[in-house]
Amino acid sequence: MNAESTAARVENATKIYGSGSTMVTALDDLTLSFERGKFTAIMGPSGSGKSTLLHCIAGLDALSSGSAYIGRVRLGDLNDKSLTLLRRESVGFIFQAFNLIPTLDAAENITLPVDIAGGEADKAWFDEVVATMGLGDRLSHRPAELSGGQQQRVAAARALVSRPEIVFADEPSGNLDSKAGAELLGFMRHAVDEFGQTIVMVTHDPNAAAYADRVVFLGDGRYVNELADPTATQIFEHLKSIGG
Repeated sequence: MNAESTAARVENATKIYGSGSTMVTALDDLTLSFERGKFTAIMGPSGSGKSTLLHCIAGLDALSSGSAYIGRVRLGDLNDKSLTLLRRESVGFIFQAFNLIPTLDAAENITLPVDIAGGEADKAWFDEVVATMGLGDRLSHRPAELSGGQQQRVAAARALVSRPEIVFADEPSGNLDSKAGAELLGFMRHAVDEFGQTIVMVTHDPNAAAYADRVVFLGDGRYVNELADPTATQIFEHLKSIGG
């Protein structure tokens, strides 16, 4: 995968927590790339390093050694201010917790990253994201007036409204019922297919991972294997074989 087609990558990434008898190696000399315009799922047993990888490649946590890149930018070369700016301008986040501001309505929550950056949301793009997410009649509602599925769709719209280079999603459907989860994952798939978005998602759910173009399996902080265009059944069988 050449640099032009790579949205993010880690090289010889190691992340160690604690020291001495409490030392845990969450990532162990991991090298991995994520292709631009593709939907990649990261899976593995509990403690395999999935969320640690996501946090380090998104610039939310620093590696102990090795390098993480978004595009051509090496995150370790950036100071806090530059890193914050990169995350704001180039990265979208969808977390299991919706992280919406309770005093803002849905429209204000969606445009929040753009507003913070002192910019203005592209009206046509905002309308397209809102329509695709089925939020047109919910824009004046505050989070407390929305269902869990609607709140997560607002969070997804917020992640996409600034047209980030890459979106990182950590168990985005984990708190949703199956219908709401399928709607969210369907939108994420649509964002890749129709908008050319790049998405990297951590999940433990084979049904969620089956929406992805590629599923990467980790174990003990290392790359184990991957599947291309897999079905939920193939993913489930693979997880069983590696103790997922």
